[in-house]
Amino acid sequence: MESTTVAALVAARWGDHRPGLWCEERTLTHHEVAAGAAARAALLADLLPPGAVPHLGVLLDNTEEFPLWLGAAALAGAAVAGINPTRRGPEQARDIRHTECALLVTERVHLPLLTGLGLPGVRLLVTDTPEYAALLAPYAGAVPDPSRAAPADRLLLYFTSGSTGAPKAALCSQGRLAAAGQALVRQFDVRADDVHYLCMPMFHGNAVIADWAPALAAGAGVALRRRFSASGFLPDVRRYRATYFTYVGRAVQYLLATEPSPDDRDHRLRLGFGTEAGAVDAAAFERRFGVRLVEGYGSSEGGAAIRWAPGTPAGAVGPAGPGLVVLDPATGRECPPAVFDGAGRLLNGEEAIGELVNRGPNPFEGYWRNPAAEAERRREGAYWTGDLFYRDAAGHLYFAGRADDRIRVDGENLAAAMIENIVARYPGAEAVAVYGVPDPVTGDQVMATIAGTFDPAGFAAFLRAQPDLGTKMAPRFVRVVERMPVTATNKIERARLRREGCACADPVWWRPPGEESYRRLTGEDVEGSLASAKGSATGVWVAKPPPRAAKPRNNRDGEPCPRFPRTWLAIVIVRRQGLEPRTR
Repeated sequence: MESTTVAALVAARWGDHRPGLWCEERTLTHHEVAAGAAARAALLADLLPPGAVPHLGVLLDNTEEFPLWLGAAALAGAAVAGINPTRRGPEQARDIRHTECALLVTERVHLPLLTGLGLPGVRLLVTDTPEYAALLAPYAGAVPDPSRAAPADRLLLYFTSGSTGAPKAALCSQGRLAAAGQALVRQFDVRADDVHYLCMPMFHGNAVIADWAPALAAGAGVALRRRFSASGFLPDVRRYRATYFTYVGRAVQYLLATEPSPDDRDHRLRLGFGTEAGAVDAAAFERRFGVRLVEGYGSSEGGAAIRWAPGTPAGAVGPAGPGLVVLDPATGRECPPAVFDGAGRLLNGEEAIGELVNRGPNPFEGYWRNPAAEAERRREGAYWTGDLFYRDAAGHLYFAGRADDRIRVDGENLAAAMIENIVARYPGAEAVAVYGVPDPVTGDQVMATIAGTFDPAGFAAFLRAQPDLGTKMAPRFVRVVERMPVTATNKIERARLRREGCACADPVWWRPPGEESYRRLTGEDVEGSLASAKGSATGVWVAKPPPRAAKPRNNRDGEPCPRFPRTWLAIVIVRRQGLEPRTR
């Protein structure tokens, strides 16, 4: 298909008087959306200082102003930086300054976030004020003109949620965004009479690339939800007669956790497209709501993508396209195919799991003013994703976690995502996160956080019954929470969980050395049995608790829960060696 621009797709809706955008009680036609984008493009051209980088920040919930300003930036040859409203203070100021935003579009609800940030030279446009309406009024007659735009023009700067360091602003051009939208139109047969439900935050690439862009390319309608709501999902889907939605992170789990109803299938929704739902939850979602979820993989930067195809085995993302290989990061050599036993258990994970690399042409367009981060992705003429995968003999790819989610136990590398998928089968689990906590002797220990109900005896029996769980994979510590901590894009805050370890007010359960059952981790454990393991072959306690421990807080059951100072907590090490052949 001939390369086009987002500006051309916006202008193509001029004269289309069908309803095209819904937000709360407001409805705009496609024509009004195009006209609104043209008016804002004209205003933007007048407000940008001479010689300034043509960037504007957008600090908004999912209101109609967000897609209107995306269209405006496309028409004006400018770029939008999505500003994350969950970041605070210096971090948020850093994002705005780093992307060199001359303008910042926001709303009154977010003004407190900007207090005291010190943003000299940044002009604020507050969309829900009379001043904003008056500023926009003279441009009401503007007509969209896509002639100023070119496919290579920068359109998006969206921050990746890196686990270390400051987020990086990935670049996306008009041509790449338009092509992505057109590809999804073809893949999912998106039609002009479809309605796309945008409930994921638009400051994140998923909502814009996988939801808004295909709707724009097909001339389909868009229904906005200011912020994701599990209880509001079905009422919205019915109200707007939505047919398509996208999701990331734990959104699907939150929907499954709502109270079932006999009318759960009373809607027009036909497809959900996203990441991280998992095969178990995807199947449960289809059984309950009658909606097929299609899991895909695409790096935020556009450097690699995997599409599901018929014949893809359960648990796999899809077949490896041209140029996609799994390499050992240490040697640069291709990893051997995965070997499974009769129960589907991966037998050679230590050799088969590696980093997904794209050796073929890819549309990665770099990061804004971050050559070091670009160099980390572009190595030896290829794009390194930073994600762990393994492939089977037929060439299907399986996601095994992020590269920084590896857990090294007793000299073996375990993929946190694989353990997480197993623990997620536990009947009491509504959400699961698995991660490593430091072993002060060497490597890590496996820790899991479970949101939901937890029975220690039942959980231990569940683990024993899992044919694909190696003994080195069983969590040593289990933290039980009422609600999983997540980011604004519903991704689990793994860095926070790793950082806190057992130093939390939530109940933590553990398996003592040589035992298969779990029991509550208490202050007595720290001062008694764990301390006595000092120097033993099965446990180590490397620091004494301070003379006066912090006062315990009660957990959600009203029982005392120990809070151990971060300087000495979670130094309890239990090591199991030689219990089974290597399975990872």
